[in-house]
Amino acid sequence: MPNFARLQIAFKNVYVRIAAAVLLGAAAGVAIYTADAPQDPSPVVHSQDISEITRLAAQKDKLDYLMVAKPLSESPRYVFKFKNAPELHVVKVPSTSHLSLEREVLLKNAIPYSIAKDDYLATHKAVLDEGGTMGSATVDFLKRHAFEILLIGLIIYCLKFGIPGMGASATMITPDKLKGSMDDLIGMEDIKQEVLHLEDMIRNRDEYASHNIDKPFNVMLTGPAGTGKTKLVGYLAKRLDMPLIQASGSALESGYVGGGSKALNALYRKACAKGKCIIFLDEAQSLFMPRGRSEKKWEDDTANTLLGLLDGVKSDKGQGVIWVVASNFDDASTDMDEAMLRRFSVKINFRLPNKNERRELLRSFLSRKKEGLVDYNDLDLDQVAEMTQNLSPALLETVVERASMLSIQEKVVINTDLLFRAYERATIGLTDRATTAEKHKQRERIALHELGHFFMQIDPHLRAGLSLEEVKEKSHLLKISTEAVSKIGALGYVLQSGEDMSLRTLEELERDVVGLYGGMAAEEMFYGARGVSVGAQNDIEKVTKMLNLMVNRLSMYSRSKIDYSQLKNDASGEQTLRQMEAKADELYSYTLGAIRDYRALIESLKDTLLDQYVLSKDAVFALLEERKDLLHFAPKHANLKLCTETGEMVAA
Repeated sequence: MPNFARLQIAFKNVYVRIAAAVLLGAAAGVAIYTADAPQDPSPVVHSQDISEITRLAAQKDKLDYLMVAKPLSESPRYVFKFKNAPELHVVKVPSTSHLSLEREVLLKNAIPYSIAKDDYLATHKAVLDEGGTMGSATVDFLKRHAFEILLIGLIIYCLKFGIPGMGASATMITPDKLKGSMDDLIGMEDIKQEVLHLEDMIRNRDEYASHNIDKPFNVMLTGPAGTGKTKLVGYLAKRLDMPLIQASGSALESGYVGGGSKALNALYRKACAKGKCIIFLDEAQSLFMPRGRSEKKWEDDTANTLLGLLDGVKSDKGQGVIWVVASNFDDASTDMDEAMLRRFSVKINFRLPNKNERRELLRSFLSRKKEGLVDYNDLDLDQVAEMTQNLSPALLETVVERASMLSIQEKVVINTDLLFRAYERATIGLTDRATTAEKHKQRERIALHELGHFFMQIDPHLRAGLSLEEVKEKSHLLKISTEAVSKIGALGYVLQSGEDMSLRTLEELERDVVGLYGGMAAEEMFYGARGVSVGAQNDIEKVTKMLNLMVNRLSMYSRSKIDYSQLKNDASGEQTLRQMEAKADELYSYTLGAIRDYRALIESLKDTLLDQYVLSKDAVFALLEERKDLLHFAPKHANLKLCTETGEMVAA
């Protein structure tokens, strides 16, 4: 690699760039400090005629002053000025003639003279420059404009290399500095198998080349945040004994046009200098967006540069470089650039852990605690794994860390209850009773609202004739609270364990809508239609999104299964809006009718909830068992079913 290229790589280090800036600043300071003093504007007449010195004997009375500049040099100068004359006369004489002139002319005729000092020469540069040669003029110009030249140089430098701290923050990590191994990735056997296949492809390139697979092994990792994409890249680099260059895709842009392209090229040169190397771009989803969306063509420069580096002209250069990019989105959920997707021959999609994997992850995190800090006799990992559905490994680790913090603060060991509280703290945030303690009317409304949610969530199971014990088994309830939550701005909440949201059916989606409507329906039942509060705003937002999905995007109530959201026709928008309003009215009417069957139970549980602030799942179902005689279903509110012929909601 050329030395200039190596210098460019070195200059990507922010400390090198800061040191260079300091040196340039110091040089500028010296140049400014030693810059020319203001010059005497008097005209200077240069000569090498020694007779001008000999004639001074007859002109002694007219002489203003006489000085000898640089008397010990090879060419001393005699500098003299006549009275009332504006010009200075400078006669350059050989050093061999100076001594005889001084003795035979100056001393013999008593002509006063002195030696020119440095301060005089600093203000009379023309005395020594003989009218100014090209070299001296250049030096003089550079000294006079040192600051401006430095400023222009800094601007050019910033355009070339970027401003320190504003470029891509790339870190070179050697294999011996990488921690962990593939065994640390709990579960995820399907994903680990994909990585092992990738490792085999990299180790045995010759074998794959025999099948005409000679493209660089560009790898795309997609999936939810916190599922282990970054860790897995480190494990792979360690197994392959290859250095890893890590940079954030979102930090490539440096604030000026072309900054992202320059940063990518610098990363590539740095990797090529290592021979075999992995370049890992994390959070790179912005690079996968379709190009050409903006009229500003330079906004696609970074993506275009990456395209060229991923699949450029075939050459020996860069064959040992492996590009790995990670994104929280994939082409199934987000519109991505087709050319960019084609560059990646290997795509590994990460997923959230299932229940068994969550249990093993929790066990692994807890096993790192010192002995005696976890009460395994009072720890039901199956229950915690069920409760933490849809959580990523990173969030599960956060729950365990939060449990450890609570354990230290409260001087207790970690058990199921502490993990439950840690899960609540990690997902919901801090709760506060003082905010609602003095608001008796508001707390009563909150209690009714939250109980309305709960009863409409278990309503399908109760109407199906299941026992309370069976309903409790199916319910995802964890607790009902009338404490304030600052994180979401709520004065109360119903906390539920995670539920598998994949492949939801129409019936399940409608039950979700009815459950969300339960809080508002309870308020209307006790306070009337004009007594419904703004506390249902979040519920309405969620219902609107769900109805939009059901009616507009999935066309669940129509025999023509099309995505109306892709149509630009205004008429279709009005049609789907009317259908959404009709389904919302139908589902809310059902909720309002069904909630009346629970009025007595809600009113009975309300006082207990107000007194205790919080009711756990066990406490709620224990109270229901005691007061189940208050539960009477009206025949007209039978189980909610969908008529396949008409597509309407009917009572079974």
